[in-house]
Amino acid sequence: MLRQRVITAVVLVALLLPTLVADSSLPFSLFALALAVAGAWEWGRLNSLKHVSALAYAALVLAGAVATLVFDGALAQPGVGWAWLTVVWVMLCLVLMPQGPQGWGRLPAVLRLLLGLVVMYSTWLALTAARGVGVNFLLSVMCIVWASDVSAYFAGHRWGRRKLAPTISPGKTWEGVAGACVGVLVLALGWMLVEHQVNLGSPSIFARALKDFGVPGLLFIVTALVALGVVGDLFESMIKRVVGAKDSSRLLPGHGGVLDRVDALLPVLPAAMAVLALGGR
Repeated sequence: MLRQRVITAVVLVALLLPTLVADSSLPFSLFALALAVAGAWEWGRLNSLKHVSALAYAALVLAGAVATLVFDGALAQPGVGWAWLTVVWVMLCLVLMPQGPQGWGRLPAVLRLLLGLVVMYSTWLALTAARGVGVNFLLSVMCIVWASDVSAYFAGHRWGRRKLAPTISPGKTWEGVAGACVGVLVLALGWMLVEHQVNLGSPSIFARALKDFGVPGLLFIVTALVALGVVGDLFESMIKRVVGAKDSSRLLPGHGGVLDRVDALLPVLPAAMAVLALGGR
């Protein structure tokens, strides 16, 4: 299993790095599109679609993205649309999380599938738009999720007592979430110190938040992004529990599926773009 995980990670990094350093954002956009289409296929499979139907469902995300690229709107900012999408994520959390997996299962299949299309398309668009802002901005957003996961794991393992969502993900604790917030705040401080000394080509999400909203705004935004990452993780776990699946698929040997790897990014990416839009890019 470890060997599979390492090989898969190396292959993904080998595919990702050239797209990040390319002069154009198009290679990264296509890489992100492959992930979004695969994630849509997994979403369809987790919500009752079989074989050809799941492929056709994923093709809808592909068609929407291709249309966006053809009409040269891939780097366009939907403005406050990002903020509204973030509000939708928060509402889903408030309404469905207290109900556990049963709440998701009670939603009509059509609504669950429509939500999937919106989520996967907006994730692709947010990834493309973030790469358009700059590699430093994109990586700083992604590192929020990675640092949050690592910090939450160690804090939860050491101090975890109170369960966060026992019916959805029994291993997560409130102490882990607190540790994630502290870990990402440390990351933000370190990142901005490096930015102060080195020109990284584009501002990070931390620098933009500090510039546009001040220290209180930075603290709020970092905490909110950590919380949204937890929401994304729990949301995918909830969907899988409805159908009794351990992984979203086996597309990534040793890692499960695409949704298993990007679940926390699903709400964080649009929220990061909302920070730019509301800050007056």
